[in-house]
Amino acid sequence: MPTQPRLVEVKTTLVPGTFFLGPDFILFENKQGPWAVSRKCTHLGCKINYREKEGFLECPCHQSRFTPEGAVIQGPAQKSLPRFKVEKLDNARGYIVTI
Repeated sequence: MPTQPRLVEVKTTLVPGTFFLGPDFILFENKQGPWAVSRKCTHLGCKINYREKEGFLECPCHQSRFTPEGAVIQGPAQKSLPRFKVEKLDNARGYIVTI
């Protein structure tokens, strides 16, 4: 049976170039708008971290690396990270991420 999407409210506003680290996703914002990627590595499911100074996402288990957009830079992961739909709320109230 398919699972229902879960809506997660992020009650902060990001400026371009910043991010929010949630338990299940990382939310980014740039001039084009917000996006979110899964924190679950596509190799074996370990939790991804954002290496802000280096500008990439990294899995602590086997060092797979991903761009902030979720594309694989370095394996062993072969698949990109899933992206989640992000809705920016009016009046700088935050975001709704659908996971």
